[in-house]
Amino acid sequence: MVEKISICVFGASSRDLDESYIEAARELGTLMARRGWRCLNGAGSEGLMRAVSDGALDAGGEAIGVIPQFMIDNGWQYDRLTRIIATPTMHERKSTLASMSQAVIALPGGCGTMEELLEAITWRQLNIAAKPIVLLNTLGYYDHLVLMLKQAIDHGFMKASHHRLWRVAQSPAQAIEIIDQELSQTITPAESKY
Repeated sequence: MVEKISICVFGASSRDLDESYIEAARELGTLMARRGWRCLNGAGSEGLMRAVSDGALDAGGEAIGVIPQFMIDNGWQYDRLTRIIATPTMHERKSTLASMSQAVIALPGGCGTMEELLEAITWRQLNIAAKPIVLLNTLGYYDHLVLMLKQAIDHGFMKASHHRLWRVAQSPAQAIEIIDQELSQTITPAESKY
């Protein structure tokens, strides 16, 4: 039996976001479910984490959340999820999400989302986890980060080939298309920066 593809989705748990971000996250979840892909995320009950879960669940798919126990103790988990996995620490949360997924999509978010995304890129750069990584650039949210990463390459902090470690999608449909394409290919190991 072929294991169902699981996609780790990082994204904001913030409230009061522009509705365009919520709609894009919900659409992403819907498209993943229609594709037969499982949605993995941080189990948040607010913001884009909730929206992507709702999109997947409303379309008949699965949404699995991985969350540290202290967040459950604070009542921050989304109880509608298919399954919730509790971890002792934030580090184990990320490790669990990485080990359970075949690809990463980053929705817009704050420091936590940026940290998760940059760790995923670093792991790919070090050939620890050779998974497709897509930045869903709703409303141009990731434009400045992409420029910063380009600057890191231009100034010699990363190899020129490292721009292929991530892809940028302008819509949920394009993000799904990119992941589908990359999963059908063998991912080339990243060039060592040494």
